[in-house]
Parts: sequence; C-alpha cells; structure tokens
Amino acid sequence: MAKQSSTLAALPRAEVCAYWVLSFGSHLYSFYQLHIFSKEHEAGLERQFQLEKGFLIWGHKKDPTDFEWSFWSHWARKSLLWTLLGHAVVSRLASFFIPKFRVTALLAYGLLVACCAVGIKGLGVVLGHLGLSLAVAQLCNPALSWSCALLLLSTLHIPQLQEIQRSWYQTEEEYYLLLFSVAVCGLRFISFSLEHCWRPLEAGGLQQQVYWLTAYSFYHPLFFNGPILTFKDFLQQMQVPVKDRGARITFLSLLANAGRICVWWLIAEYMIHLMYMHTIQANETYLEILPPWALGGLALALVQFFYVKYLVLFGVPSLLAGLDGLAPPKLPRCVSIMHSFTGMWRHFDVGLYHWLIRYIYIPLGGSHHGLLWKMLSTALAFGFVCFWHGGHDYLQYWALMNWVGVLVENGVTILISSPLFYPSIERCISPAMRRRCLALISAFSTAMLILSNLIFLGGNHVGRIMWKRVFIQGWCTVAPPMLAFLYCFAQIGLEWEHNPP
Repeated sequence: MAKQSSTLAALPRAEVCAYWVLSFGSHLYSFYQLHIFSKEHEAGLERQFQLEKGFLIWGHKKDPTDFEWSFWSHWARKSLLWTLLGHAVVSRLASFFIPKFRVTALLAYGLLVACCAVGIKGLGVVLGHLGLSLAVAQLCNPALSWSCALLLLSTLHIPQLQEIQRSWYQTEEEYYLLLFSVAVCGLRFISFSLEHCWRPLEAGGLQQQVYWLTAYSFYHPLFFNGPILTFKDFLQQMQVPVKDRGARITFLSLLANAGRICVWWLIAEYMIHLMYMHTIQANETYLEILPPWALGGLALALVQFFYVKYLVLFGVPSLLAGLDGLAPPKLPRCVSIMHSFTGMWRHFDVGLYHWLIRYIYIPLGGSHHGLLWKMLSTALAFGFVCFWHGGHDYLQYWALMNWVGVLVENGVTILISSPLFYPSIERCISPAMRRRCLALISAFSTAMLILSNLIFLGGNHVGRIMWKRVFIQGWCTVAPPMLAFLYCFAQIGLEWEHNPP
C-alpha cells in the first residue's frame, strides 16, 4: 500500500496512547499468566525436561531447552568471548602498527581460531568447500556455481557424512559448531561465486581472489553465525585504508553499545528464568491445558525471546565488525511491531534478506518480469531458506506459509492501490479511518505471521494446537480479543515506522 502509507494519517494522541497501554499491558499480563503456569507445573516440567538451577533470580530454576541459546552460551563461556576479544586486540594493533597488512593479520587470526574451534579436519572441510567454490567460480557460469553450492550444502544432510564428522569430536556441541560454520560459509561462497561471475575482475587475479575469499570467509566475528555480509560489501569496505575511514567509534559509544548488549542478554536470561516457554511448547499436554491468557503469553514469549536472542547473537559480532570499519546489517526490529510477512523478512534478519534479494530474487526477474516470475522468484527464495535450514517438514510448512503470506499481502496492496478501487476508497473513507482499516487487515496478517513463526520455533504440533485452540475451539472467545490486541500492535508498528523515535 505504498500510495497510502506515504501519507499515513496521524491519529489523536489519546488514541495512540491507548494503543501503547493496551499493547504493553497485554504483554505484561500474558507473561505474568505464563509465569504463574510455569511455577504451578514446575515439578512436572523438571521431571520431564530437567530444568537447571537458576543463577539470576533467587529460588527460580532456568529453562535450558532452547538449543541455540544454550549452545552459544556454552561456546561463549568456553572460548568465543575470549577469541572475539582477541580479534579486537589484533585488529587494533594491526591498524596502528601495520595498517597495510591489517586484513592479512585478521585472516591469519581467523584461520587460527577456526582451526582451534573445529579442529584440523573441520578446517579441512571448510577449506575444501572454499576451494571447490573458487574453482567452479572461474568458469563464470552462475548456474554451475549454484549447482556446486547446493551440492556442497546438501552434504551437510547426508547421514553417512554426518557420522564420520561426529566421530572427529568428543561432544555434539563441537560437531554442531562445524555444521553451523559450514552452513554460514556456504552463503559466503555463493556470494563470492556470483559476484565473480558478474564482475570477474573486481577481486583481481586468482591469487587475489584466494586471498580475499579466505579473508571474507574466515573473518572471525561473522564466521560462526553471521550476520550475513555480501562479498561485494566486505571487499569494498575492507579495502578502504585505515586513515581514510570516516568518524571512528568513540569509547563512550562503544561502552553504550556493549552495555545495550548486556541488557539484552539479561532480558533473555530473565525470560527463561521466569517463564518455561520452551519446555511447555515441547509438551502437547501442557499446550492443551494452558489458560487462554497464558497461551497468548506463550506465543508472545517465544517470538520475543527469539528476537532478544538474535539481538545478542548478532549484536556482539556487529559491534566488532563496526570497529573494523565494516557496516554490518541492522539488528532485528522488535517482532511485536511487525505487522506483515513482508516487514518481517525485511527487518528481522536484514543481512539474509539482502542476500536473498541480490542473489535469488533479482537474478530470477523479481517484480520486473510479471506476476508469474515474481511468484517464482519469491518461491525459490523461500525454498532456498528452507533447504539451508535443513529442509525438515515443519520448515516446509513455515516456508509455504511465508510465501503465501507475502503473495497475499502484495496482492491486496495491488488491488487496493489500483485505479479501480483506490479513488473510491480515498473519496469515501477518511485518512484516519483508512489507517485503522490498514491496522485491522494487518492484525489478521500478524496472526498468521505469529503462527508461522511458532511452527518455525516449535514444530508442527505447536502450530496445529495453536490453530485449534484459537481459531477453531476459541473462534468466538479467544480469537476476537487476540485480534483486538494484534490491532493495537499493528497501530504501534505503523506509528513506529512513520514517526520513528
């Protein structure tokens, strides 16, 4: 709705304040109800899922069942915080003493840390993928580069290879660190290969290509988990001499950003101390007996925790990348003010979104070759994300819901903005009422967006039970108040977009 959104009407201040109060109030009350339910069923949850002893709040246990948070917390305590600090020290010393060889110093440090983290054999796997991607890229054929990349990524899901790689390590955590590293590096190899196919001379001769691809792939802050930065952006920004960089990050700014990350970490930890949402979502019995407010609190807590988690996981590497003169993608936007599938993809994982647009959507024609090509380009983008995450059945449902959601939103936008309808809408409905109608439509879109995210985070059973309890059993008792609160969230999102703080 580009035509309408550019002239979004202002609402009375009292109305906007009411939306803020209802939004915050619904979050806090639903979280409180989920906390009460968690404490009432703590003994049963502990027997089934082994809750850990809490360390932030006296007398509270901790829900350790979010795999990503537990996994990266383990590695942060074990080595990552120290190696990231070491990267910052190496970068500062190299910039001061050997500015011409700064990239070389960071490359060597990244290789050393990767070798220590995933072992010689794991490093060999990454270098093998790098070498094959580089060799195929020399043919300057995007189709061959894509075929090679998909083949290499598919090796991550071959059971026989998985067993061989598991045998290299003593713990599952070490194997998964290799798995994540190879998957994220796969995106970098695709980025390099396609950029080379389109502009063969940009990275120089073969020796320079090997140098820059290795520096790009093993840049330590982004190596294990991202966020994703394209090869073109990395090359251009790293080639800027230290003396020619713009204003440096001040110590106070650095301290403020680090403090903000610590606050996000504390919020995430408090959430899993006060609400056992991950253990509850794993048990269908608890999902069936959750009171309505606690059920809404569970949905909000799961997506909010996902958001705060990635503020931390992307915030730390982005902070270090900024110190090196890179411009990392923006951090995720709060999911509570996301009111469309399109907005979620644009503003949550910004790096992945730009990667998908540049390397899949635009090369396939995007919106410039008609509706059919737009649908195909979008489908293949979502299909690749599903494949990259593992291609499991719940991921297929999630990708399908997102594809349909984006298409429906675009279709409604085109329909309402068309000369057939828009003049009548503009003539008969006031600007303020048009905004309220937009928020109402967005409430339905947000409901489906949250449902798709719950499938992504918890699996098909979570989505199935949520659908049954909200839209089938609770169609007249649960769904209407839920949509009313989502309407308030959408209004806050619209206000935030058009009047950012």
